Amino acid sequence: MVTLISFVIIFVVSFVLNLIPFAGPSNMLIAYTFALRLNSTDFLSFALIGAAMALGSALAKGIYYMVTFFISGRYIKKSRQKLDASKIKRWAFPLLFFAAATPIPDEPIIIALGLMKYSPSKFFGAYFLGKFGIGVMGAFLAGFSIEIFGDFISSEVMVVLSIAMTIALTIILLKVDLGKLFEKYLHRKPPADQEPK
Repeated sequence: MVTLISFVIIFVVSFVLNLIPFAGPSNMLIAYTFALRLNSTDFLSFALIGAAMALGSALAKGIYYMVTFFISGRYIKKSRQKLDASKIKRWAFPLLFFAAATPIPDEPIIIALGLMKYSPSKFFGAYFLGKFGIGVMGAFLAGFSIEIFGDFISSEVMVVLSIAMTIALTIILLKVDLGKLFEKYLHRKPPADQEPK
C-alpha cells in the first residue's frame, strides 16, 4: 500500500538520485525496490510509485534543463542556429521520451534541448511520461516477483538479484552497438537454398 508518506519518500529519493550527473541509478530499479519494500501487487500502487518516481526524476533533470535554458542567451549565436536547424528539435519529444525510458545517459539530450530553448512544458511532459512508463514497469515486475517468488525468496534477495541484472543489462546496452547489429541483420545474405536463381 502506497501512503502519502511513502509517495513523498519515493519522490525525494528519486529527486536526489537523479541529481547525480551521468551516474544515477536505474529508475526502474528505484521503482522495483520500493514496490518490493511496500509489498505492492495492485495497479494503483504501481501507478503511484511510477508517478512519484517520475515526478522526482523529471524535476531533478529539469534543473539541468533550466540552467542551460537560461544561459543559452550567452551561447554563441552561430552555434545555436546550427542546433535549432538540426533534426533534434523535430524529433525532440520522442527522443526525450526514449532517453527517459531507457538506461542511456539523457544529460546530452537535456542540455542540447535547453540550449535550443525547447518548450519547458513539452520537455517536462516527455520526460515525465518516459519515467512514468519505466517506473510502472519496474513496480509491476516487483509485484510479479512477489506473486511468483514471494514464498521462496526474501525481498532483500530479490533486490540484490535485480541490481545485478540491471548492471548486466546496462553494460550490454552500453557495449553493444544495437544500430550496427540491426543493420547487419537486415543486410545478411539469405541461406543458399533461399537465394534467387
